[in-house]
Amino acid sequence: MSTVATMPVVRGKLTANAPLGPLVWFKSGGTAQWLFEPVDEEDLVAFLRELEPEVPVMALGLGSNLIVRDGGVPGVVVRLGKAFSKIDRVDETTLRCGGGASGILVSSTARDAGIAGLEFLRGIPGTVGGFVRMNGGAYGREVKDILVSARIVLRSGEAVEWPLEKLGYTYRHSEVPSGALVIEAVFRGTPGDPAAIGAEMDAIARAREETQPLRSRTGGSTFKNPAGHKAWALIDAAGCRGLTMGDAQVSEKHCNFLLNLGSATSAEIEALGEEVRRRVEAKTHISLEWEIQRVGRT
Repeated sequence: MSTVATMPVVRGKLTANAPLGPLVWFKSGGTAQWLFEPVDEEDLVAFLRELEPEVPVMALGLGSNLIVRDGGVPGVVVRLGKAFSKIDRVDETTLRCGGGASGILVSSTARDAGIAGLEFLRGIPGTVGGFVRMNGGAYGREVKDILVSARIVLRSGEAVEWPLEKLGYTYRHSEVPSGALVIEAVFRGTPGDPAAIGAEMDAIARAREETQPLRSRTGGSTFKNPAGHKAWALIDAAGCRGLTMGDAQVSEKHCNFLLNLGSATSAEIEALGEEVRRRVEAKTHISLEWEIQRVGRT
């Protein structure tokens, strides 16, 4: 990859040619031209203000909903670490959560605070930054049902607070611009009993364990559910359950999950996904849309 002319001075960690495979669930893919792990918002803002405007920037959370292509990612990948994982209680039913906090941490904190309505986040394998950006959802609920506002650092380095309505949420989509990073979100639930909240979270965890290949190298839910349909059922009907390409496989446990059985390349995983899309369209005349983000060069 070509080198970026100059990198701003940072207080956090800035690594050239950083392998991304170990940081994503599929355990495949190339390197980031630069990987930046800022120590705080000020560090991130200063970096983006000074970074040459033509350099692309993308956020990396838990790496659960992501295929990093084998040729790597040009520009800068920003990973929000512990400094961005704090959660503060604002009032009786409201939490302010850092963009690096996981769905499990947010839902557990809400449970302990007696805040109901956030239980579904237990079923989302990602960080606040990721599921706020894509209006993540599970078990009949989605982020737009609980979000009050989000703090976003734009690619220019400007930090802005966006209320719910500005995010323009639709199914698994928001208006958060490319190159921007969600560094904080305010979620509001309703008063609830911690024991009842905990029971619902346990039920969600059990349901996921029973129906999804959680102990595998997977990217999570691969395709969006088309209106009126379940993606997994369409994939199954097209005869794709267990389909393989190299070391990539359509999960036999849940057809809307792709697996890396060991040494699959990102190219094999993505090609398998495209073959599934082709077969589903041929069988049902329905075009599946990727839910998993695919980034970088092939």
